[in-house]
Amino acid sequence: MAALNLNALFFNHEISFCKVYNVESKDKLEKLFVSNRISFFIEWQEQRLWDRFFGSSDACKNVFTIHINEADSMLARDLVEGIDSVQIASA
Repeated sequence: MAALNLNALFFNHEISFCKVYNVESKDKLEKLFVSNRISFFIEWQEQRLWDRFFGSSDACKNVFTIHINEADSMLARDLVEGIDSVQIASA
């Protein structure tokens, strides 16, 4: 389904914005997005069974992918600068 362009607003045009690697940074990012009225969706990535048994216990323990609307990407990029454990997806 293509994005609708209505009065220069994008609807249903979600992008994978960034990956967050710890809970504290995720909580901080959530508060920033809510206070700046940026809608978002957080997807928690579970570790595979193989990685749980043979991988290191700290690596990839909490990985979150945050999805936002493409229209908010520039503002979100400015807000995320300087937050530890956040990797912005290349666009």
